[in-house]
Amino acid sequence: MLFSIISLVIVILVVVFVFWCISAFWSWLGHGKQVRRVYDQDLISADIKSKIQQIDAIKAAQKLDRGVHGPVIRLNRQQRAEVRKAEQQVRNEFLDHLKLGWYQIVMVFFIGSILGLILEEVWMFISAGVTESRVGLVWGPFSPLYGVGAVLLTLVTFKLRQAHASGLVVFLVSMVVGGLLEQLTGWGMETFMGAVSWDYIAGGVPGAITKWVAVPFLFFWGILGYAWYKMIMPDLLWALGIPTTRRKAIFVTLLSIYLIADIFMTIMCFERRAERDAGIPPSNAFEEWVDENFNNNFMSERFQNMVIGG
Repeated sequence: MLFSIISLVIVILVVVFVFWCISAFWSWLGHGKQVRRVYDQDLISADIKSKIQQIDAIKAAQKLDRGVHGPVIRLNRQQRAEVRKAEQQVRNEFLDHLKLGWYQIVMVFFIGSILGLILEEVWMFISAGVTESRVGLVWGPFSPLYGVGAVLLTLVTFKLRQAHASGLVVFLVSMVVGGLLEQLTGWGMETFMGAVSWDYIAGGVPGAITKWVAVPFLFFWGILGYAWYKMIMPDLLWALGIPTTRRKAIFVTLLSIYLIADIFMTIMCFERRAERDAGIPPSNAFEEWVDENFNNNFMSERFQNMVIGG
């Protein structure tokens, strides 16, 4: 019992550390904080702007001379509330004029793949005491099902926001989107890759409609979609913004190339695993390399939650 509690605390600390790393890294890529936007658009009072100018002056002096120590200046609670209200106004105006593109899609997929995997690992440990590798790609801590789900929810809820849809419509549409995603993903994995990651019927899940779709999880998708619509999607797209710096553009371009290569290699590894099980030898140098570096032992250890090859 004590070991389980200690392990859970460690997992939670790891999750918090990952959130902190992502936040710090994104702040470095973007060269600043969101408060600069409301300052530049003159949406805050004069006294707050004056304080921000004093903070900027102190920071500039410290850059020129590391020995300079200015007074500590911070916004009070009322001023921070005014800044948050102004930020929300700017956020809504930003979303009203935003056109989703490759930049936002790649970043949402990246974030969703990592955080979805972490949450699943934590949930399985808490609910079943299971610790196993539940990744979906051969390289990196990614679960593409969550990444694709995050992208679909973002695209759908963004369109629903533009149409000013009601909460009930958002809930129902999210149920359909989630169900279709699970059905197509589960069917595709079993049909083309010979792998089964979940099976609601075999698992005895109440309300199972197919092997990959069950009523309780449809309600989960509906609730998640509504939460995504109300809280996650607006702040996520607002935080991501648009690639206004060369650092962001370069980072997302390299990330896109990496993810495409990762997905391609995963498909090739599963294909060769199925061919090896069928007794089909490699037909070229690339397949020989795959067999040597991604053999059956690697696949079984890497994808511990999947049933591969029947």
